[in-house]
Order: sequence, then structure tokens, then C-alpha cells
Amino acid sequence: MVLADDDILAAVELADHRWAAASRRALHVVDDTQVRRWPWAQVDQGRLDPAEHTLTVHMVDGGDVVLTLLDKTTSRRFAATFRERVQQSIVCSCDVTVASGVVFVTVRRDEDGSLFSQVVGPGTVDLHDPEVAALVRDAEARVREAAGM
Repeated sequence: MVLADDDILAAVELADHRWAAASRRALHVVDDTQVRRWPWAQVDQGRLDPAEHTLTVHMVDGGDVVLTLLDKTTSRRFAATFRERVQQSIVCSCDVTVASGVVFVTVRRDEDGSLFSQVVGPGTVDLHDPEVAALVRDAEARVREAAGM
């Protein structure tokens, strides 16, 4: 559902007859029976595959949503808007490389405008490891300070 004080910026029909819409506050996927909605701060990134006409949306919780795009022209506009909205939700970030992978520490803007910090990494990273936890904690403190939090 698009909130009353939200605006649709771009929409595209998908190959499976669903629709994807990028609003100021969230990504929406609509079919005949439901509207799925993800605030931009829940979206980690997207990968556009022009050959396959797919936009794979990677969520911060590790899940993926694959959108098969129908039309090249509107798909490009939608993908550009998608990218801009994800970037808009990121205030500042840094990455921390540890033995078991890379952790991304970010301050993001939630849909209500509030700021919060977010730590995203692969499942191979053990945040209970004291050395890893200290590195991530220090990085989080730096990005929060940079964002004025």
C-alpha cells in the first residue's frame, strides 16, 4: 500500500503481470491480491542484468526479490529511480574487512526521516568474536559520529 503522503516516482510492469513501483519511501510489488512493500532502508542493493531483463533486489535481511522486467525503456527509468532511492536512504557508510568477510556499516534514513545505524555482512562473519565485534563497534561509532548522531 502506498501511504497517503507518499508519491510514486516510477513504475514498471513485470513479465509475470505484477507491477513494481518505486515511491519516495519504499519499493512496492503489486499483484492481483496483495501489495508487498519494503522501505528503502530495508533494501541493501539491486543488480540489474540487462541481458536477462532482471533486477535482483538484495534485502538487508539476506533475502532476494527477483523482478523480471518487461519493457527496456521503462525498465531503465525504473532501475535509475530504484538506485537513486536506495542511495538516498544512505547517509554515510564504511566497510570493515575481517578474516571471514566484509561487513558494511551504514547510517540510513528511515522512511519517517529518522536516522539509524545498520550492520550488514555475510553469514560467515561471527559478530560474537570479540575482535570482529570491536572492529564493527568502532566503525559504527565513526559513521554515527559522521552523521551527527
